[in-house]
Amino acid sequence: MTQDCSYNELYPLQVLDDSMEPEFPEKCIIIIEPSQVCASGAFVVITVGEERWFRQFITDRDSNSKLVALKPGYPEIDLKGTEYQIEGIIVQRNIGREKKQYKPHQANNRNPE
Repeated sequence: MTQDCSYNELYPLQVLDDSMEPEFPEKCIIIIEPSQVCASGAFVVITVGEERWFRQFITDRDSNSKLVALKPGYPEIDLKGTEYQIEGIIVQRNIGREKKQYKPHQANNRNPE
């Protein structure tokens, strides 16, 4: 019997809006490492209820978690009392031929609380 390990394989997505600019411009490609857990400050793809989001995952000192867009003007998404599933952590961004790596085990925290 063979076991399918594709659930562990990295996969690409294209960013469809400007909410994560300037770090992740619209139409850039992000590479996701499947994971159900992450550190505060990680950039994640996450499902909240029926909606899928690409945001920065932030946990404060009281263990309250929220999703934050990098570009001002987008609302924070409070995760307290909601059902959510982290689908994966962004490990790379591609803009044309330029690539930037992100370490999934390190926080990319811009909002320490």
